Order: sequence, then C-alpha cells, then structure tokens
Amino acid sequence: MSEPENALVGNHLADKVRRRRRLESTVSPLPSETRIITVSNQKGGVGKTTTTVNLASALARRGANVLVVDLDPQGNASTALGVPHRPEITSIYDVLLGDKTMSEALQLSTDHERLYCVPSTIHLAGAEIELVSLVAREQRLRTALQTFLDESELPFHYVFIDCPPSLGLLTVNAFVAAREVLIPIQCEYYALEGLSQLLGNIELIQKHLNPDLRVSTILLTMFDARTNLANEVAHEVRQHFAEETLDAVIPRSVRVSEAPSYGQTVHAYDAPSIGALAYMEAAAEMAAKWNSSEEEEV
Repeated sequence: MSEPENALVGNHLADKVRRRRRLESTVSPLPSETRIITVSNQKGGVGKTTTTVNLASALARRGANVLVVDLDPQGNASTALGVPHRPEITSIYDVLLGDKTMSEALQLSTDHERLYCVPSTIHLAGAEIELVSLVAREQRLRTALQTFLDESELPFHYVFIDCPPSLGLLTVNAFVAAREVLIPIQCEYYALEGLSQLLGNIELIQKHLNPDLRVSTILLTMFDARTNLANEVAHEVRQHFAEETLDAVIPRSVRVSEAPSYGQTVHAYDAPSIGALAYMEAAAEMAAKWNSSEEEEV
C-alpha cells in the first residue's frame, strides 16, 4: 500500500474513533411522550425499511423502548428484526381487521431486549380491499395503537411505522396514526422525484384526517462523499429542508445492504461498521432535536 493510501486509511480510522467516542459521551434523552413516526417515501429503493429497523435498533441500544409496526405486505422489517411472520402468525393484518389486539400480535425482536415488532404477513396484501368496506377505515391503526399504548405496562418511547411505497389505505392509516413523518432520501439521481407529491399527500392528510402530522425528519441515505452528485443532492435537500434534515448521513455501505439477508439489523450484523455508526449518530441526533423542541415549547 502506498503512503497516500496509508494516510487515507489512517485518517478514516481516526475519524471513526473520534465519532465513536463522541457518541459514547452523549446521552440520548428519552421523550416525555411516545413519538409515533411513519417512515415514508413513495419512491422505492431509498432505504425506507432499512432506515426504519436500524434507527429503531439504534434507539433501543441507546436506552429507549421501541416498537416497529410492519405495515408493508413484503414483511421486510419483520425479517430484519428476526420476527416470525408466517401466514398463520397473528399480525398487523388481524389487528387492522379488528380480529386481534395489538398486544396479541406483539413480538420481541431477537435484535435487542427493548425492541418489539408487530409483524406483517402475506395476508396484508389483500387488506387494502378488505378495509374499504370497514367503518372508520382510515383510523383503524390509530385506534388500535392508541389502545395498546394506553394499556401497555411498558412505556414505549418510540413507535416506527414502516409502510408501503404506494399511497393506499395502508399508508393513509400510517399517516393518520403518526404524529411525525421521517423521509429517507437517497443521494442519487432522481432523488427528489416524487417528493413534492409525497408532501402534497401529507398536506391532504393534515387537512382532512390528522392536523397534528408533520414532517419532522429527513435522513440522507446511500451517500458517497466521493461523488459530486451525492454532494449536490445533499446540498439541495439541506437548502429546501434546513430544519428537518439531520446532520448525520448514511453512507453507501455493503454491511448495511447485507444485514437484512441474514435477518438482522446492521447493529447485530456488524456493530463496528461505518453504517452502524452512522445510524447510531442519526438516532442520537433525532433524540437530541426532539428534546430541544420540547424545551422550547415549555
């Protein structure tokens, strides 16, 4: 290895050590009330589910009790959290139809002792049609979730809802149940494609179904600092959404991509990796920003 390459590797390792030490010295405050967050982007392949499970896992490791509601029929969040989601398993499908309570569908993730999941099964693929004829069809998830949180002996600090990339009744239920929307945006070509449509849909939900909903967080994913395009996308997003965009960015990482195929989050799969570190930083920043906004409101 040449001297410039040695210097580059040395700088990279030193940077990781500095960032890890900074994280270790940071305490993440727990919110005074449950933060219910829908992770959404109508453009596929932006790291939506990956972001959901890895932020949830990071926050659990930083002391929070976290629930992931898998509202995507593909069930990828359930897989990554090590939660069974075979067709016969009690799932969010049964909860939405009113056949089971959320506490009956709840499972402890194999990822961490403070991380729980309400899984999705293949039955959820037909739920869009079945929900159409039900009373208060847009409110089904909110009602079930609020009942669960009110009755739970364990205080949950965060609820993450992973929803499909399309705008149907499942996604509408996710928006109605949540108070916050987290939007992952990939630092690649066409990154902002569909974002204006997503924001328009959120405004419609605010106007007609959930006035408390707001876009609280934007997270840049698949970032490659070596490319001009990634830096340009990051700059453009920060220009338009200065308050909402986290300073932490998620780099393009092989470890982050590999982890779900092993039924794990990146923290369980390779905790020392740069991807795991980035999600830890994003989680810590999310917790700190919320704490600051709470103090301002007091």
